Amino acid sequence: MVCMFSAVLLLTFFPTQSKAATMAETSTLPAAKTSSAEKSAALVTRLNEIKAIDKSSLNGTERKQLRKESRSIKRELKQISNGVYLSTGAVILLVVLLIILL
Repeated sequence: MVCMFSAVLLLTFFPTQSKAATMAETSTLPAAKTSSAEKSAALVTRLNEIKAIDKSSLNGTERKQLRKESRSIKRELKQISNGVYLSTGAVILLVVLLIILL
């Protein structure tokens, strides 16, 4: 029992991302979801462009602007994503509770 409890506690510090699996996109999706997908794709493209820039030729203020822009893009991407983050320990604990209760 003690080993199982310690294993659950150790696994609580390893977060994993859990997302619902999507089959195929249908035409019944609302326009907001497709526009957010397009927006996130554009933001990811811009982030890749920023990463590809040769920063050694830029001065300090230009580098600072690029950092601010990349941070704001990352914040926007976090807001757009609909992922649910559960730690492995939490998932194991939920499974054990379900087994005990059912």
